[in-house]
Amino acid sequence: MDVESFKRLFLPLHPKLFRIAYALVENKSDAEDILQDAYYKLWSRRNELADVRNPEAFCVTLVKNLCLDFLRSPRAGRHDEDVTEAVTLSTDSSPDKELEMQDKVEQVRHLINRLPENQRQVLRLRGIEDCSIDEIEQITGLSAVNIRVLLSRARKIIREQFEKYYAYEYER
Repeated sequence: MDVESFKRLFLPLHPKLFRIAYALVENKSDAEDILQDAYYKLWSRRNELADVRNPEAFCVTLVKNLCLDFLRSPRAGRHDEDVTEAVTLSTDSSPDKELEMQDKVEQVRHLINRLPENQRQVLRLRGIEDCSIDEIEQITGLSAVNIRVLLSRARKIIREQFEKYYAYEYER
């Protein structure tokens, strides 16, 4: 495979692969490193890639496996990357409202981090990275029904805990 064919086939997948890596490792720089490693592996084996029937599925599986390897490694110093990038605050609000919104975002982030790993992963993929159910199936290996159940449970837990926290705050 020549350079132009490689670029034409694999570079358009970059945004999707990055979203997947970011959702799994929860850190922008680690996700970028994993993608660089994935592209290196693909380029190193470019002559064998002609036999691959579905390059997108192949790349998603490669990135998923690299992420899982990274998460198992001792160097995976999981950073608490700001989820606030996915939330946009209104510019016409007052500083008090912005501070309150930041507090709510922080509370939701805390509640998400307390979820079981599979619920947290599915929620981030769907809610933050905006992956489809099919894409989440491909990334996680879970069935669509299982993904929907995990999403429903995660959302319910967060909603209940959030309401409980703010009900308590207002009672004080």
